[in-house]
Amino acid sequence: MSDREAEWAALMRAALGGDRAAYRDLLVALTPVLRAAARQGCLRFGLGVAEAEDVVQETLLALHLKRQTWDSSQPIGPWLRAIARNKLVDALRRRGRRGTEVDIDAFSEVLAAPVPEDSGIRRDVAKHLQALAPGQRSVVQAIAVDGASIREAAQRLTMTEGAVRVALHRGLATLALRLRSSET
Repeated sequence: MSDREAEWAALMRAALGGDRAAYRDLLVALTPVLRAAARQGCLRFGLGVAEAEDVVQETLLALHLKRQTWDSSQPIGPWLRAIARNKLVDALRRRGRRGTEVDIDAFSEVLAAPVPEDSGIRRDVAKHLQALAPGQRSVVQAIAVDGASIREAAQRLTMTEGAVRVALHRGLATLALRLRSSET
């Protein structure tokens, strides 16, 4: 395991233990690496930079939603690469490139791309969140952006955990539909 992956694993363990700062640090460390890998993969298969950024965002969202599935006794690199690879394959399928195989080794040792000071990601996220109903917006903001758990979001928003799950699911479905319709 590389030093970089050992650092990511330590941050993920801390994040899973409830350390929000560690989770933020993990996402900040992963984003440029995911961006470089997504751009490389998209360019290889004829997709543009915009699609690469979509792959990055979908990968980060999947990582957030699936973070509890990582087995902390295993290296984090293969788990991350599998998520990134699956999101790239999803993007290729949406573009009608069924049957394309993506070499997972392309994601193994990608150099980090420099992170611009103001990448506009926060602005884009805020713009997309405004399209949601207020209840869904609050839940998606709390969980997907702020990193709260279902339980924390339910307490903060004075909702039941079940209502939070429903609002999260509906909000993410609405965002996914909007993003897909904006691609065409």
